[in-house]
Amino acid sequence: MLTGNNYHDCNRYNRLEMKNVNKDIVAWLEEIVEENNSRVERKEWKSKYNSYVVYDYEPFCTDGFEINLVITSYDEAYLNFIKYLYEEKVSTIDYLNSCISQ
Repeated sequence: MLTGNNYHDCNRYNRLEMKNVNKDIVAWLEEIVEENNSRVERKEWKSKYNSYVVYDYEPFCTDGFEINLVITSYDEAYLNFIKYLYEEKVSTIDYLNSCISQ
């Protein structure tokens, strides 16, 4: 049986998977995650062109990669709130971009 600070019972955590996060708001999202009693369990850069190419660190050239995150928390309400904030931010950015292009 594993014990100690390095062991986390995965069954006690709620998970939120976020795919293709815009690289310009990743830092903001990570800050929101930390502020809401959650943590980024996994952050990966996955090639859009070759599904076998996945890095757990930021590659030298990020063009052609999507950023995927797995966020965990003891309380699902935190994850729902993080998802809501993210969706609102993306929606606002899309709206402002549409205003600029008109």
